Amino acid sequence: RDARGLDGIELPEGDDRTEVGRVGNAVRTMLGHVGKALAARQASEDKVRQFVSDASHELRTPLASIRGYAELTRRSGVKLPKDTAHSLARIESEAARMTDLVEDLLLLARLDEGRELEARPVDLTRTIVDAVSDAHAAGPEHVWRVEIPDKPVTVVGDSARLHQVIVNLLANARVHTPAKTVVTVELVETESGVVVSVTDNGPGIAPDQIATLFERFSRGDSSRTRATGSTGLGLAIVHAVVVAHHGEVDVVSRPGHTVFSITLPRRGADR
Repeated sequence: RDARGLDGIELPEGDDRTEVGRVGNAVRTMLGHVGKALAARQASEDKVRQFVSDASHELRTPLASIRGYAELTRRSGVKLPKDTAHSLARIESEAARMTDLVEDLLLLARLDEGRELEARPVDLTRTIVDAVSDAHAAGPEHVWRVEIPDKPVTVVGDSARLHQVIVNLLANARVHTPAKTVVTVELVETESGVVVSVTDNGPGIAPDQIATLFERFSRGDSSRTRATGSTGLGLAIVHAVVVAHHGEVDVVSRPGHTVFSITLPRRGADR
């Protein structure tokens, strides 16, 4: 009888009459148990991913209905009591926040499934300019700077997803730093690809929080100003999208200097 190890290599049964054989059989049995445990864990994770994907799909329509009816009622022209109007506005706001959360969960579920991204030329200079423009509108109290080449810098990838990466990094800098913080976005070309960095001169990130920064629902950031409304998935999406483009994400931080860097190959999302 043979058994397969964790890497799929067949492990023959040893001779119990020898010490080597007995040790080999013990190792063989142990690897079999570990393999079964890993398979069970993988199956459990697959079920969780499927549940998240299914639940996200099912929640989109009712959330849109809740938000739509609340907005319709609030704008119906009928004079509403002040507390009723406030309640409807809160319903709209929370429905919008939940919709964002559902969309983020759905995107992560799709990336976990390994679904193919679009593979088209993306001008990162334009992507950065658009994202910084939106960030300035959302956070005029911050100082936004751009350092990019005076020419298009193109990679092959998913335009919408790469735009979301930049937007999430800028939003992270905005909500976790105080007013008047300087946020600089830089784009540099390398021999094999490009590096996009987002630097701020805010309070910095505690060293013990960096290790979990890209985990889902990670919110531990007591050293930086905390704004409400975050789903805790922004940086997890950054990491997942960049990895799906065969890139890398890095962060270094100390008080007064935090840098998030993403490295992308020229043809990161090629099929």
